[in-house]
Amino acid sequence: MWDVAEELKAMLVFAEHRYYGESLPFGPSSFKDSKHLNFLTSEQALADFAELIKHLRKTIKGVKNQPFIALGGSYGGMLAAWFRMKYPHMVVGALAASAPIWQFENMVPCGVFLSIVTKDYKKSGSNCSRSIRKSWDAINRLVNKGTGLNWLSETLHLCSPLEDSDDVERLKDWISETWINLAMANYPYESNFLQPLPAWPIKVVCQYLENSNVNDTQLLKNIYKALNVYYNYSDQASCMNLSATATSSLGTQGWSYQACTEMVMPFCSNGINDMFEPHPWSLKEFSDDCYKQWHVRPRPSWIPTLYGGKNISSHTNIIFSNGELDPWMGGGVTSDITDTLVAIMIPEGAHHLDLRASNHFDPVSVLLARSLEVKYMKQWIQDFYDSQRKKY
Repeated sequence: MWDVAEELKAMLVFAEHRYYGESLPFGPSSFKDSKHLNFLTSEQALADFAELIKHLRKTIKGVKNQPFIALGGSYGGMLAAWFRMKYPHMVVGALAASAPIWQFENMVPCGVFLSIVTKDYKKSGSNCSRSIRKSWDAINRLVNKGTGLNWLSETLHLCSPLEDSDDVERLKDWISETWINLAMANYPYESNFLQPLPAWPIKVVCQYLENSNVNDTQLLKNIYKALNVYYNYSDQASCMNLSATATSSLGTQGWSYQACTEMVMPFCSNGINDMFEPHPWSLKEFSDDCYKQWHVRPRPSWIPTLYGGKNISSHTNIIFSNGELDPWMGGGVTSDITDTLVAIMIPEGAHHLDLRASNHFDPVSVLLARSLEVKYMKQWIQDFYDSQRKKY
């Protein structure tokens, strides 16, 4: 965005989403209960952005008759696309990078996300995904031995020891989330999006998992070395903390509430098309967890109702970019819908690689994607000025 803003002589405005960062409507009480959280919705956030644009037009010299473009990645990308759909008079177009706007009820298979994660590991090492798939049963077998919990706690250098079967489930969830995060941040150069990581981190992880025909204890020692690439690349961690998988403040609290109300994304695994333990999608189980945590029940149909689901061809000027290494691609728009609702695919791209600053190690596919994105933006700006001239 920094490079493109300079090229287009644009002003960059970063708007903080309500309930994230410092934008807490009720201060420290904002997350107290569901009554205080009532105003945390995507549509309220979009209305904020519309108000902000009105405010900028009024208060900043020279902005009044200028075009605006919405940009975002991940949830921000979904908001960028939806903003153009809901407020087409406010922005001339949107770049929605890695935006899984179809990862909702009955629009894509619930297993697509984890099967893409698995493909990333398959590509990076011949037995890598097989070793990971085998590790779940290895953990279960070790836990059933008398000293298994202690051995696992020590071998994986856990900050707090495993005490019961609930802890073991937490451990497995934490390991799964680590493999997912590595797939999202599988960039061609060192980065610190979720954690400080080496270039192509999955390749580095898979070096430790090349041999899948080892006994349970050796396999889990190898798993520890692989996890260490994610949690201790900078050599700062003295132990593994099961309560955190990302160092950056991504606003997980706000997102957890949104996922429990309107952002209901079904995920499942079967252990055949993916390297994870089988876990079917259960709305009831999900709903009960949400009720336990937030005293709310999810509305799985609301997002498709609000934003049109797959029926969006009447909108214009939205670029959907997706990296083929990014698990979120499964819920994204990956082929053109019309001449102005276009999909750009980045074969070597992980999560919104195109939005990151340019880097010496950028693959050609992302350079091409960025130049195409700029081409579309220039067209939108040109069209805006042409229509302004016709008015006068």
